[in-house]
Amino acid sequence: MSQEYTIAVLPGDGIGPEVTAEAVKVLRVVETRLGLKLNLNEKPVGGAGYEATGHPLPGETLEAAKEADAVLLGAVGGPQWETIDFSLRPERALLGLRSELNLFANLRPAKVFRALTEASTLKPEVVEGLDILVVRELTGGIYFGEPRGVVTLQGGERRGTNTLVYTESEIVRIAKVAFDVALKRNKKVCSVDKANVLEATGLWREVVTDLHKKEFSGVELSHMYVDNAAMQLVRNPKQFDVIVTTNMFGDILSDEASMLTGSIGMLPSASLGGKTAMYEPIHGSAPDIAGKDMANPLATILSVGMMFKYSLDREDVNTALENVVESILEAGYRTKDIMSKGMKEVGCKEMGDLVVQALEKKL
Repeated sequence: MSQEYTIAVLPGDGIGPEVTAEAVKVLRVVETRLGLKLNLNEKPVGGAGYEATGHPLPGETLEAAKEADAVLLGAVGGPQWETIDFSLRPERALLGLRSELNLFANLRPAKVFRALTEASTLKPEVVEGLDILVVRELTGGIYFGEPRGVVTLQGGERRGTNTLVYTESEIVRIAKVAFDVALKRNKKVCSVDKANVLEATGLWREVVTDLHKKEFSGVELSHMYVDNAAMQLVRNPKQFDVIVTTNMFGDILSDEASMLTGSIGMLPSASLGGKTAMYEPIHGSAPDIAGKDMANPLATILSVGMMFKYSLDREDVNTALENVVESILEAGYRTKDIMSKGMKEVGCKEMGDLVVQALEKKL
């Protein structure tokens, strides 16, 4: 009897549907080759959800996500929704999914494929062999803290407020994820905060240090202020293995780390915590190239690999996909975002086809 899984597929906006379509092709190959049964339940989200129902996270989409074994998300957002009420913008769907699914841990690898060493804007010797994992807290911090909002003061001046809040339990659970992951890597964790000026992250440092002493003394722990971490990622990124940090700092640092690899279009992510995990590329919806067959689908395809690793207990599929992507890059195929002299430029669909053809031989 074949193993059966339900996957909620949320293509979203911009290039989301294009890259998701290529990832679905990969899912179908894995399904056939491994004798699995994958029930793909596609639903609108983000701007597409708003257009369909008046809300970026329709009730049926949230329900499908909750009932699935995993969620595959494309991307959300676009300029056409920037003028609507803040509470209804496409990005609110992301926050809603993370909160409703209790996805408190975001894993963002920044790995430099050997064939793309020259694609980075940094010197090859700085990034060659780079393999960093940013563990970002995802459901707390300044993005969720209360009070928040914009109020009008006496005299008509407006004031905006966002609140940085972390409880001890929130810090403990994300730190445990980072330490557990580090035990399977190089046993090094760097906790990033701003403890010298922000009391909330002073607590963060204290709690991470106490947990390390009590339960994870076999892991090397260091601390770094976020401004220094940002500089060190450019100066000497290979000093890092696992970085654990707050929601906002993780948002910024993981995007910075992505550019060390040559393109944000190459990096997958996994959001874990509750029963159902969510997988998505870290890039945005790129509306300027939507519908032009120019998008890089590899980040979404590699997100499928992370799905098999963390949700479906098939790390072999993740390894196979990484090897396939490496081989395609080594053969000189490139989408526009990673194109360099002497390489063969391909579109989104053709890159997906190349992955499918190679994967059929691999599995």
